[in-house]
Amino acid sequence: MLCAVYKSPKKQETYLFVKKRDDFSAVPEVLKQTFGTPQLVTIINLAKRDKLGFADIEKLKVALTEKGFYLQLPPPTEDLLKKHRIENGVEQD
Repeated sequence: MLCAVYKSPKKQETYLFVKKRDDFSAVPEVLKQTFGTPQLVTIINLAKRDKLGFADIEKLKVALTEKGFYLQLPPPTEDLLKKHRIENGVEQD
């Protein structure tokens, strides 16, 4: 299964996977507006991969088959202050 991967010029570390290069017909209009003009990163053969960066490859394949696209968002940022407070038993406000 081949797919094209695009990055967002508006949202850092946000990627859109589609079945065919430059075919965004399955992508909702509101997502297209939020994502911005897609910038092609690569074309991948998913059949030859068992893992893929931050994306769960099985969820990716299912989404491409069922919805025609997959949106990969960046991992959540770690709240270092909260972590420090928990580790040191400091009360949270």
